[in-house]
Amino acid sequence: MTRAPWIAAALLLALPAAARAHDYPTSERVTYVEACMHDHPGGHYEMLNKCSCVIDTIARDLPYDDFVTMSTAANAVTIGGERGSYIRDVEPLQVQIRKFRQLQAQARKSCLLDAAR
Repeated sequence: MTRAPWIAAALLLALPAAARAHDYPTSERVTYVEACMHDHPGGHYEMLNKCSCVIDTIARDLPYDDFVTMSTAANAVTIGGERGSYIRDVEPLQVQIRKFRQLQAQARKSCLLDAAR
């Protein structure tokens, strides 16, 4: 019985570290929201809130390092020619791109943002 307070204290101390595990830099969130608002024209405050919701939802489910890797691959796949073929021809990257796009689509849907572009 005397261990219970120590276990509870250890869990409380570990909680902030776990909460920060998916913390994205503010500049990354702003960049994502601005691009989202550009891609989804509409009322400024409505789109600001919906696009903020999308990146918050993604950040809740995906560690920042994974977000950087996946979003970079998803953007790089559109590069034409030989450079882009590196991304297009590597199946593990294609898996990450599909997963990232699925996460984005789910986040858009949950935030009531039209997933169609």
